[in-house]
Amino acid sequence: MTHSDSIDRREALRRTALLLGGALSAPAIAGVLGGCSDWRTDTATWKPRAFSSAQGEMIATIVQHIIPATDTPGARDVGAHRFVDVMMAEYYAAPDRERFAAGLTDLDARATRAHGRTFLRTDDSGQRALLTALDAETFAPVAPATPNRETPWFRTMKELTLLAYYTSEVGATKELRYESIPGRYDGCIPLAQVGRTWAV
Repeated sequence: MTHSDSIDRREALRRTALLLGGALSAPAIAGVLGGCSDWRTDTATWKPRAFSSAQGEMIATIVQHIIPATDTPGARDVGAHRFVDVMMAEYYAAPDRERFAAGLTDLDARATRAHGRTFLRTDDSGQRALLTALDAETFAPVAPATPNRETPWFRTMKELTLLAYYTSEVGATKELRYESIPGRYDGCIPLAQVGRTWAV
C-alpha cells in the first residue's frame, strides 16, 4: 500500500472506527499500519490462506453485501475478501480465526434453517435478510461492564471490509473526498487571497 494510491493509513483507521461506532481491534490496526501483504494482486489465481475456497467465496459475497457496487465499485470489486483472508492469516491469532470460521458455519446453518439451502445458494434478498439480522444482533447495545467479551465475528468482518475498502484507491479517491498531502505547492500567493500572513 503506497501513499499515492490510498489515504493516510491512520486517517483510514479513524474513519473506519467512526463508521463502526467504536474502537478498532488491535490486529486490524497492526495489519493496516504494518502495510499488510499486497492483497490487490493475482485476482484470477487467488486462493484463501486462512479459509477454505468455499469460505473464501462466502466472505467475498458478504463483503459485497456490506459495500455493494453502485456508481462506484463494491467491496468485492476492490478485493476486500482477499484483505480479510490476509489479515486473518497474518495478524489474527488461531482462536480468532476459529471463531470467524465458526461464524461462517453458523451463517450457513441459519440460511439452511430459513431457506432450506446454504448461504451461497440463497438468493440475494435472502442473503441480505440473514446479514441484516446478524448485524442487528452483533451491534445490539450491551452492558458497559462486560468483562472478557469476545468480539463477534461479524463485527470483525465489517471492520476489515471497511478498512479494505477505504484504504483502496476506489474507496479513498472515488467514495471519499480525497486530498493529496502535502498537496500542490503555490510559491507566490497574493496576501489579499490568503487574508493574513503566517506566524511560525
